[in-house]
Amino acid sequence: MSLLIDISPPVHPGLAVFPGDVAYRRTVALDMNRGDHLTLSSIEATVHLGAHTDAPNHYVADGEDIASRSLDRYYGRCQVVEVQIGRGERIEPRHLRSELEAPRVLFKTGTFPDPDHWNEDFASLSADLIHMLASQGVVLVGIDTPSVDPSTDKDLPSHAALADNDMAVLEGIVLDDVEPGHYTLIALPLALVGADASPVRAALIPA
Repeated sequence: MSLLIDISPPVHPGLAVFPGDVAYRRTVALDMNRGDHLTLSSIEATVHLGAHTDAPNHYVADGEDIASRSLDRYYGRCQVVEVQIGRGERIEPRHLRSELEAPRVLFKTGTFPDPDHWNEDFASLSADLIHMLASQGVVLVGIDTPSVDPSTDKDLPSHAALADNDMAVLEGIVLDDVEPGHYTLIALPLALVGADASPVRAALIPA
């Protein structure tokens, strides 16, 4: 049995992305099945693909790029919190039913059940919740939906709250089979210089 619990959706051409964003595509240049001496391929995709972490320059002009972010934010003690919330709602502090005891918090909502099928009415986070988390020492917040703001929101108040508190974010994770509780999170971004996000292979180690 593996020590790690994978919380990343498989990356393939059918993986849903924000409408209008660049879907995943793999191009094979050399293929051993065609008689080449090795297999060689390239990929094209949004950097906001599947499980991913945003950089401040995604939502703040002249913000820090993902290559400049401290890796310490994306590794360490973590708490998975399940919330009962309707489609299209923002998680508010009042929705919390358990004490927060870790510097990284992942919210399980179940409102984006199929990573290969886009549904706009996924749950998101409120700015008030992010400010509250920051006041309690939280350095990273995650959610099992594509974004901490609704897909139709152009004002992005929750992203602004992330910027105000210099908080890291993890979006697009899969928590269907993860029980609420304490874990160690591993979700390291690639050092993509200048990029506004990075896909990650996010995993949990049970406490």
